[in-house]
Amino acid sequence: MEAHESLDVLVPTGRRFGPVSGLAVHTATLPGTDVVLRAGVPVTTPERTCWDLAQWLRVEDAVALVDVLVRRQLVDPARLSERARRHTGERGWKRMLRVADLTDGGAESPPESRLRVRLVLAGLPAPATQFVVERDGAFVARLDLAWPQWKIAIEYDGIWHHDPEQLHRDRRRLNRLVGDDWIVLHLTSKRLATDFDGFLAEVRHAIRTRKR
Repeated sequence: MEAHESLDVLVPTGRRFGPVSGLAVHTATLPGTDVVLRAGVPVTTPERTCWDLAQWLRVEDAVALVDVLVRRQLVDPARLSERARRHTGERGWKRMLRVADLTDGGAESPPESRLRVRLVLAGLPAPATQFVVERDGAFVARLDLAWPQWKIAIEYDGIWHHDPEQLHRDRRRLNRLVGDDWIVLHLTSKRLATDFDGFLAEVRHAIRTRKR
């Protein structure tokens, strides 16, 4: 959590709490099955937490957090979908179902999750996460996002890519991929924040070239 962000707190309906600086207070009906004790503190279960995230956040931000829980095997996307369907007609059930459908525990960072969700919401087929490329049974590379049917890959360049040794490994890997006829598109955190439409156009162009 960033220093400037508020901490979200869920309070059962009918109880008074706050306001408290630094806390974003939400109220909702909380069945006993949605609450567990952690070190003596009542907290929502992982599944209930995912439900609340789906209601409070933008879809891409909710998916980014749910991806983390799925990767840590704290929740199962299928169970999240089941929960949403059990609550059909209730406020927020469609948002939960959408988040569950978009979730992929293969994502290794929130920015990768947000990128994947934006691509899907833009109408592109969901890319594979952490796709492994092999040549004659030998490992070549593991890609952040990929459409193997078109041999198109996306690599998200975070802060850690400024490390000289990491850059060396990345460039060697890129050369091997290009040699195997892969199109590799790179996206920086700056472009994700300020020029996603431009990057999306590049992805669409790459797909068109493969479909010819």
